[in-house]
Amino acid sequence: MTESRITNRIRLALLILAALICAGTAFELWLTEHYEGWTQWLPTILASLGFVSILVVLIKPTKLSLRLMRWLMLIIIAGSLFGIWEHLEHNFAFELEIRPNATATDVVMDSLKGANPLLAPGILIFAGLIAVISSYAHPKLVTDPVPDPAADSVSDAG
Repeated sequence: MTESRITNRIRLALLILAALICAGTAFELWLTEHYEGWTQWLPTILASLGFVSILVVLIKPTKLSLRLMRWLMLIIIAGSLFGIWEHLEHNFAFELEIRPNATATDVVMDSLKGANPLLAPGILIFAGLIAVISSYAHPKLVTDPVPDPAADSVSDAG
């Protein structure tokens, strides 16, 4: 099996994995009724857009579709970081509400373990990173191919 064939299979596997993460996240958010207000709709929208952009790349990988997917994945990563912040902020506010006289250290530590899972929004960070990594050195994005030294030595010999 050639190196390019192996690379293509790894790229395909990474894209499928990222698509499954996006689809699974959107489905789980729907199951848990995570849609009260725009901040709760945001991860569902981002995960759905991520899924669609990955499907487009899987079906027709063009320079435009790959670049759009990369940019969208960066937006998804930023949205995921925003979600982590939102979860932490809501946990902190809840802890302050139920224990207004608690020390800041106690409130912060309990906020990290609060009802809103702190790292749950982080799953989309992994989807974004996996999708971006899958497009590394993609043949459709490489504009100036690296010369093959073996090909040069063959042409010099003739």
